[in-house]
Amino acid sequence: MKILIIEDAKGLREVMTRSLEKERFVVETAADYSTALQKINDYDYDCILLDIMLPGGSGLSILEELKKLKKRESVIIVSAKDSIEDKVTGLDLGADDYLAKPFHLAELHARVKSVIRRHQTDGNTKIEIENLTVCPDNHTVFINGEELKLNRKEFDLLYYFATNPNRLINKTTLAEAVWGDNIDQADSLDFIYSQVKNLRKKMKTAEATPEIKAVYGFGYKLITTPEA
Repeated sequence: MKILIIEDAKGLREVMTRSLEKERFVVETAADYSTALQKINDYDYDCILLDIMLPGGSGLSILEELKKLKKRESVIIVSAKDSIEDKVTGLDLGADDYLAKPFHLAELHARVKSVIRRHQTDGNTKIEIENLTVCPDNHTVFINGEELKLNRKEFDLLYYFATNPNRLINKTTLAEAVWGDNIDQADSLDFIYSQVKNLRKKMKTAEATPEIKAVYGFGYKLITTPEA
């Protein structure tokens, strides 16, 4: 799951980043309005943590831009306690929640997981597809009730597929969702093939009914009914 932190205070931004990375999120950051605008135009995120007061522009304008782009990201406004009017305006513009500064990191984690759950799993704490169960809160996977041991990236890949069943996903989109915008520096996307190959093998051995299919020249697709 990928998070974008839009926050100009370096210290707070770094603390939030380290904290969320420990929770196994892929975290990207923007310290000003123009960088934030570029990132939301170029990439997709599961959740955006948005400060209102930014160098070069307002976080409220970011919300308006997200609406114009018809983006589906969850948005949590993170702002000072005395910015009630801005927070109300932000919620009216489509933000999902707000968190007043200062805040406890445990509350930040809980808010992020809650808004993502509402958007991606209809409020459920787990995703069930045929005999496959994915539990994002504790990063576990079960097939026919038996736990399937996955490494971190294998889990992240499967979670992305499970939240996008029967959708054709190209390799670049998949890489950005799991590895973040640092993927731009990679020479190739061959490592995606290796990770998905291992994941498919583990799922087949465990007799998972949903199956990840490779689509030559494009990417992959999690199908919920095996092809004849």
